[in-house]
Amino acid sequence: MINKVILVGNVGADPEVRSLESGVKTARVRLATTERFFNRQNNETTEQTEWHTVIFWRGLADVVDKYVRKGSQIYVEGSIHYRDWQGSDGQRHFTTEITAAELKLLGRRTEGAPSQPQQYGQQPQQPQFARQPEPQYTAPVYPQPTAAPAPQSAAPDVPPADDDDLPF
Repeated sequence: MINKVILVGNVGADPEVRSLESGVKTARVRLATTERFFNRQNNETTEQTEWHTVIFWRGLADVVDKYVRKGSQIYVEGSIHYRDWQGSDGQRHFTTEITAAELKLLGRRTEGAPSQPQQYGQQPQQPQFARQPEPQYTAPVYPQPTAAPAPQSAAPDVPPADDDDLPF
């Protein structure tokens, strides 16, 4: 089973950063993604904006706290989760959240942010910020066939066995 979400959007408000009693840091970000649709009949472009709640934990929450502000453009990979609870008013509430596993800072450089887009999060096979070179593939070289081989005779002539030639 796969539960994977990829979002690229703009942060709608400064992140809400908290530390739990256990010392674990968490950050909540409201992220806007916008799709544009072109209507050929009336030659108009319409936009549809969706708002997503993205939750960052531990190290990613530290990065969000340091570098992400209202208006920042970010790339997020994570998984989608649905929660429900009963409020103090007795009403049942529902929410959809994205739990981030990876973060890339995009867009213009802000005060104190890295000058190049940076990637944060789970990268099990390579160190952070390392980019592996693309493998170079070359087509295999096969020998080109020359002229067709000459046909061989059915079987070579074998002299009949002579009992005197045996070594035993």
